[in-house]
Amino acid sequence: MTSREDRYLAACAQLALPTNPYVARVLRGSDQGATSSGSGLIIRLPGNERLPPVQRLTDRDALALCGALRGHVVVADLDLSFNRMTDTGAKYIAELLQDRVDVKSLDLSCNDIEADGAEHLAKRLQVGGRTCTCVSFRCAARTLTLHCWLLGASFVFKRNGSLRTLRMKGNKIGDKGGMNFADMLQSNSTLEEMDLSDCDLATQSLIAFAVVLSKNKTIRAINVSRPLLYSHQEETTVYFAQMLQVNQSLRELHLAKHGMTDSGVERLCETLRDNVALRYLDLRCNRITRDGAKHLAEVLKQNRTLEVLDLSSNRIEDDGAVHLSGAIMLHNHTLKALSITSNNIGSQGLVSLTKAMAANSALSHIYIWGNKLEEPVCVAIAGLIQSRRLQEEATDVSPYQVDGHMYLAEVNHRLRGHY
Repeated sequence: MTSREDRYLAACAQLALPTNPYVARVLRGSDQGATSSGSGLIIRLPGNERLPPVQRLTDRDALALCGALRGHVVVADLDLSFNRMTDTGAKYIAELLQDRVDVKSLDLSCNDIEADGAEHLAKRLQVGGRTCTCVSFRCAARTLTLHCWLLGASFVFKRNGSLRTLRMKGNKIGDKGGMNFADMLQSNSTLEEMDLSDCDLATQSLIAFAVVLSKNKTIRAINVSRPLLYSHQEETTVYFAQMLQVNQSLRELHLAKHGMTDSGVERLCETLRDNVALRYLDLRCNRITRDGAKHLAEVLKQNRTLEVLDLSSNRIEDDGAVHLSGAIMLHNHTLKALSITSNNIGSQGLVSLTKAMAANSALSHIYIWGNKLEEPVCVAIAGLIQSRRLQEEATDVSPYQVDGHMYLAEVNHRLRGHY
């Protein structure tokens, strides 16, 4: 039987391309980068590996790799993140999705893919023939008209029915690329997770995603963090709030770095009270203050499904933490993880949260680094850990004592484990 490495070397020879030692080594299986599992082949070729240093993949490497993978193959996980592939490389990967290769998870994060590459990928994830539509949305003082791209064109592609996870983080696909993916979600019924964070999405594509997700019943998790928004009217937040009112399948929503204010949080909370699907809400790095935290506390008193809330790098301060503590202590029994790092919270707010944890056994993970960790806070956290109410791996701080005084050191535990 021909090995994976032999097929790769043969593909390089046939295409007259130089071999990449990193790809050859991984396909050989010498560094565990390519392994088989019950669900298929796992190939991990991230370009940020340092030990040993690797030769990052280019478009030519992507072409040769795709040639080696063509055939009756099931790939459970294809990780090509942190490489140097452009739109051309994305086209090769898109063509692989069209062939007889079932790829279940594809990670293209942090390459150099732009709008054309996103278009190639989106086309291959279409169900079949497509027609162009034009949808208008009225928000605030202006009307946004979202046009499907490639007007007047008609395409018929072989359906890719296997891809469940697509990660495009850090590729500057812009609004045009985002619109192609939003258009794709109108017909795709297999994709479950999408990461489009830090992709330079803008108002038009974000509203398109919100509208499409009002009808798409397959997507379970979507990350649209760090878009490029220039309006202060928070139209995108309004549309995501409206989406949450009708969507009962989305489990995980990331809206970090949206410039969201307390007013935007209030609109979200109006629909979250009745949402029975969302488990994970990420509102990191916004402009949320104590008033926004108060709105979220009211949601926690009524919502019975939200399990993870990330408010890192906002400005809720002591008053906001006290509002959350009251809801957690007396009303909420479903929230499992809370991150409030870097929120300018002092002893009053943080100690109230430790008391809430002592009273509520549901909240098991809490992350507080970057606040005012004065001695009362250190003593309270140490007490929770010592009593085993809080596990050391379930927080981002570790207590230690010097000259009879308690301090907290930072440890590298984050909410990432809950994704």
